[in-house]
Amino acid sequence: MIRLVECVPNFSEGRRKEVLDQIVAEITSVPTVVLLDKEMDADHNRAVVTFVCPPEDAVEACFRGYKKASEVIDMRTHRGEHPRMGATDVCPFIPISDYTEAEAVELAHQLGRRIGDELQIPVYLYESAATRPERVNLADVRKGEYEGIRDEIEISPERKPDFGPSKMNLQAGATAIGVRFPLVAFNVYLDTDKISVARKIANAVRFAKGGYRYVKAMGFNIKERNQVQVSMNLVRYPDTPIFRVFESIKSEAARYGINVTSSEIIGLVPQQALLDVSEFYLRLENFSANQVLEEKMRRAGVGGQTATANFYDEVASKTPTPGGGSVAASAGTLAAALDSMVCRLTIGKKKYAEVEKDLIDIRDRSEALRAELTEMIKKDGEAFDKVMAARKLPKDNEGEIKKRDLEIIAATKIAAQVPLGTAKLAMQVLRLTKDVAEKGNVNSISDAGVAALMAKAAIEGAIYNVKINIGGLNEKDFVENLRREIGALQRESSLLAEQVKNIVESKF
Repeated sequence: MIRLVECVPNFSEGRRKEVLDQIVAEITSVPTVVLLDKEMDADHNRAVVTFVCPPEDAVEACFRGYKKASEVIDMRTHRGEHPRMGATDVCPFIPISDYTEAEAVELAHQLGRRIGDELQIPVYLYESAATRPERVNLADVRKGEYEGIRDEIEISPERKPDFGPSKMNLQAGATAIGVRFPLVAFNVYLDTDKISVARKIANAVRFAKGGYRYVKAMGFNIKERNQVQVSMNLVRYPDTPIFRVFESIKSEAARYGINVTSSEIIGLVPQQALLDVSEFYLRLENFSANQVLEEKMRRAGVGGQTATANFYDEVASKTPTPGGGSVAASAGTLAAALDSMVCRLTIGKKKYAEVEKDLIDIRDRSEALRAELTEMIKKDGEAFDKVMAARKLPKDNEGEIKKRDLEIIAATKIAAQVPLGTAKLAMQVLRLTKDVAEKGNVNSISDAGVAALMAKAAIEGAIYNVKINIGGLNEKDFVENLRREIGALQRESSLLAEQVKNIVESKF
C-alpha cells in the first residue's frame, strides 16, 4: 500500500492569485506531490493549500512552500479578518494511509527544525505534535497574533518557540506546525451585518465558551457581502457532525430574529462527513457508503485503480469493512484461482493425458468456487453492515428496544452464517487442491502448495469470524450447531492440509 501524508499549509494571502501561484509552484516542484486543492478568501486574506505525497517528501515540499511564502508575503503590511501569525500561518500534517500519527509527529519536528534553522522563523508545535500541554490548542499558540507575538517573544518565556530564534521574523512572522485529525472548515452566513450577533452565536457552539467539544468558532464581518459569518473548524467531525452544529446555529440565529442564508466548506471534506449530513436530513434508514454510485465504482476499480488494489486499500482503511471475514473469503478465492491455474498448465500436456479429464473437471469446479468465494467477500461486509444498522435502531421505549434486540439477533445470526459459508466453500477448494497436487503439472507443484495454505487460512479466518459473532448470542441450539460444524471443518482441514503439504514436499 502507498504511504501517504496530507499537508494543509495555510498562507496569509487571499487576494493576489499570482503570489499564491508562486508558492504552489514551489510545493509542486517536488515530483511526488499531488495537489488536491487550493482556495483563496479575500476577506480573510488567507489561502488554504491541500496536497498529498509520500512522507519522505513531505518536509521538502512544505519547506519549499515556506521559503517562497517568506519571500513574497510581508506580514508587516498584512491585514485580514482571519487570525494570523505568519506568512505560512499553520501547516498541519494529517496521516492518510499506512502512516501513523507518531510518524507524522516526527515530520512536524523535522520541518520545524529546518524552518527555524534555515529560514530563521520562530516555530511553535501544536495539536498532537505539541511539546507543552498549553500549546495543544492552536488558538492558544496564536493568541495575540502577529503583533502580540512580535512584542512578547523576546521578553516572555511563555513565547519561547520550539524551534528557531526567540525573535520575530518581521517579514515572515512566526508559524505553527502540527499533526491532527482531518477537520472540516465550515462557515455559515447570516442575513445581518451585526458582528456582535455572529460572535454570540459563535460562542454558543464554540467549545472554549461551553459549546460543542470539537468546535472552534469565531464571528467575522464579510464586508463585500454585507453579512456576518460564523467561521468554524470542526476538528473531529464524527463526534461533532456538521448537521448538529448547523442546526444549533439556525436555532441560535432565530433567537435574534435572523436567518441562515447559506453555508460553505473550505478546502476538502471527508466523504463520510457529508454522508452523515445526508443521512440526518433525509432520515435515511440503514444507509451506507456502499450505496453511493461513485464509491461503489471506486471500490470495484472502475475507471481508476484495479479492484484488487482498491480492496487492499479498503482493508487498510479505518472503516470496519471489508474486514477479516472478507479477507478470509479473498484467501479462499486465491486458493481456487491457483487450483485453476495449475489445471490449465496441465491440460493439453501429453505427459498428463491420462488425468486430463479429471483436471478439466477440477478446473470447472474450482472456477465455480472462485466465483462463489468472490461473492462472499462482498457478502461478509454487507452482513456486518446489517448488524451495525440494527444497533442504530431507536431505543426510546420498550417496544423499540424489543424490536431493536430482535433485529440485532437476526443480523448477528446472518453475520455468523456468512463466514461459515466461506469456510465450507474453502473446504471444497482444499479438497480439490489435494487432487491438483497429486495429478497436476509437477512444475507447478509449489503453486498447489500455496493454494492449500491459502485455503487453510481462509477456513481458519472464516471460523474466527463465526466465533466472534456467536460469542454473545443467547441462542443455545443455534450456537451449538455452528460450533459442531466449525469443529468438523477444523479437523478435516488440518488433516487435509498436512496431506497436501506432504505431497508437495515429496515432489521438490
